[in-house]
Amino acid sequence: MARSDQYVLSIDLGTSGCKVGLVSTTGDIAAWAFRPVPLLVVDRMGVEQDPDLWWEAFLSAAREVIGSNAVARDSIVAVCSSTQGEGTIAVDCDGGVLMNAVTWLDMRGARHLKGQMRGMLKVAGYDAFKLQKWIRLCGGAPALSGKDPAGHMLLIRNAFPEIYEKTYRFLNVLDFLNLRLTGRFCATQDSILTSWVTDNRDVNEIRYDDGLIAASGIDRAKFPELVRCTDVIGTLLAPVAEALGLPPETPVVAGAIDNSAAAIGAGTVADYDAHLYLGSSSWIAAHVPFKKTNVFSQIGSVPCPVRSKYLMMAMQSSGASNIAFLKDRIVFHDDGLIDTEPTADVYRVLDEIAARTPAGAGGMMYLPWLFGERCPVDDPALRAGIFNMSIEHNRETLVRAVFEGVALNTKWMVRPVNRFLGRKLEAMTIIGGGAMSNSWCQIFADALDVRIRQPHEPMKANARGAAFIGAAGLGLIRLEDAAQYVTIERVYEPDPAATRLYDERFGVFTELHRRLAPLYKRLNRAKDETDG
Repeated sequence: MARSDQYVLSIDLGTSGCKVGLVSTTGDIAAWAFRPVPLLVVDRMGVEQDPDLWWEAFLSAAREVIGSNAVARDSIVAVCSSTQGEGTIAVDCDGGVLMNAVTWLDMRGARHLKGQMRGMLKVAGYDAFKLQKWIRLCGGAPALSGKDPAGHMLLIRNAFPEIYEKTYRFLNVLDFLNLRLTGRFCATQDSILTSWVTDNRDVNEIRYDDGLIAASGIDRAKFPELVRCTDVIGTLLAPVAEALGLPPETPVVAGAIDNSAAAIGAGTVADYDAHLYLGSSSWIAAHVPFKKTNVFSQIGSVPCPVRSKYLMMAMQSSGASNIAFLKDRIVFHDDGLIDTEPTADVYRVLDEIAARTPAGAGGMMYLPWLFGERCPVDDPALRAGIFNMSIEHNRETLVRAVFEGVALNTKWMVRPVNRFLGRKLEAMTIIGGGAMSNSWCQIFADALDVRIRQPHEPMKANARGAAFIGAAGLGLIRLEDAAQYVTIERVYEPDPAATRLYDERFGVFTELHRRLAPLYKRLNRAKDETDG
């Protein structure tokens, strides 16, 4: 039985940095800390992070929450992680990092992936026979944008052959964190997914497939051992335990990548109950009882921590990162032009500006494709833009347009999601940093024409999900019961008038994509060819 006096040291390592919480097995958060980690943009199309900075951020945040004495140390029963997915870290046999992590935003692997797609017959850019096998066994296929480990590993093999030769294992972000915690080289059934080398037809018995590994172009020995998300994979290494001030016998549960953990932390564990995650990236996910793939819309149902379930996933590249871009690159960009520093409550101010600016942003529209798109189109060439700006507009209308542009992009994804599920979504639970914005929650309700449920502390859903997975790994709760521990604080109902306005704007939005996509391709392919 779950107890409110037992806590999991819960790690949420995202793109923006590392969050650490002390979360009870009933979902209450006793202490919380965050440490930022920078992104490194290289060669225009590459986005990396330093894994050692991840680790330093974790240790610093963990020491803060444990040292707060918010709970007794002997009440911390496990450590469990949720991390950003689709990153790739090359490590040697001692666990040493051989190069920066290639993140889920990195598109340099696309050109190398094309070599693996050679064949007599192509469908949607894939070799038809390989695509058929990937979908039949995995439930998906490597991203043609190169944004997942399938492309990352080929990038390292071809562009950094000396690193490839030294690589003992390729690890996803979750796997790397678990290695640092326990010394064990392993991958979970969800962290391994986007290497596209596992047979997922029996979701309770995920295993490597020799044919898929051969198709990947990567040596079999470089893939780690497979474990379940709820497996206890070991205990804390002695130096880690000492650094944290915890007993070395503290168990470590394997955990899950962010979308899997978020679905549990949002309390959306029943079939077809959807959540909308609004962090640096954005996605819609729902547990389903079937394995299915729509390769054209980039939607699939994939392995997850809940036994005998799949998780329907539809992911977009840029969500709240558009608001961060607005803040850091437009409003408070450090170029010497203005002497203004961002305040701690800048996101609250942006939320207030969006709330007081009328729907429609005075006709201004924003396209939120900062770094390409994945769903419902897999197009790395797309870029963000402002459309229909006039002399009557100002910073307030720009803020509102950015909020609305992300919502319209999500509406673009909802249509194929509804077809995939075979039913219309009537409600979604919204989580992530963007879910802290009341005005954005209302904009999403209006634009998507669904009820938006805002839970208590929505930004901490991933950490709460990791805690539930950790508790399940120790046999303290059932994941299927997680919903009872999640409190919905507010429900936003769609306003029919605003919905009609956004329906009209959505037609313009999709037409802008149709007309501009060829131009983006000309501009950004030309850059790639020049750089490559």
